[in-house]
Amino acid sequence: MTRIAFLGTGLMGAPMVRRLLAAGHHVTVWNRSSEKAQALAQAGAVPAADPAQAVAGAEVVFTMLADGAAVADVLFARGVVDAMSRDAVLVDTSSIAPAQARDHAAALAAKGIAAVDCPVSGGVPGAENGTLALMAGGDAAVIARIADVMAPLGRLTHVGPAGAGQVCKLANQQIVAITIGAVAEAMMLVSSGGADRAKFRESIRGGFAESRILDLHGGRMVARDFRPGGSSRFQLKDLNAVADLAAGAGLTLPLTETVRTAFSDFVASGHGDTDHSGLLLHLEAMNGAHPEAKDDR
Repeated sequence: MTRIAFLGTGLMGAPMVRRLLAAGHHVTVWNRSSEKAQALAQAGAVPAADPAQAVAGAEVVFTMLADGAAVADVLFARGVVDAMSRDAVLVDTSSIAPAQARDHAAALAAKGIAAVDCPVSGGVPGAENGTLALMAGGDAAVIARIADVMAPLGRLTHVGPAGAGQVCKLANQQIVAITIGAVAEAMMLVSSGGADRAKFRESIRGGFAESRILDLHGGRMVARDFRPGGSSRFQLKDLNAVADLAAGAGLTLPLTETVRTAFSDFVASGHGDTDHSGLLLHLEAMNGAHPEAKDDR
């Protein structure tokens, strides 16, 4: 049993906590909206009143927060770093800018605390089933040390030094966003040609176009169920971070820039909390398409 603190128990954090509890770990939880942390008490978690209290005595501290500013606030302004044991490991599973991850790692190292940036991919289903892709940046020996703790969550890969996990997550988000756009455009094309969208998706399964995006998000597009699993505003946040990273490296990424513009317009139109598969709605509106919808949420 490892003593764990988990800060941020929202859509992704809550099922990750349940996986850690099921593996026999002692988990103390904190969330800005306290009811989300309290809801995990029935599963065996111990809610804490504030983040500094949550991390006291923890061997591994997880953060799963909205962005880099939220992570910095919790770590430094709200006393988490000062309350952590010097031999503890911070595992930041949030999606933040690589430069921020490197800055946080350096600040923690100055206090004798090891940090790993380990963003995840796989969405809520991956978190629930323990099949997340875990992209870890940091010291190899530290990542090896936490491997058993991470095992209930998914597949852990050491991808490089501090910040490298976040770079890999941004690359992952590029692929996700561009593929969502491709699947959405294909759905529109087959409809315009008289084919059935559901049958189209079924017919190409197992071919070269098969993907998790076609499976999960293509299914959402067919059902027109756009309740947030991964919200469009978070997808846009990641694409903006990709643009910043590319600009700093002198890279031109035309496909990424096109889909970033589409998500920017979609979020600006009031769909920030719509699932990112809902980009289909934006593309349909651009084309004046108004298909029958079972659920246009």
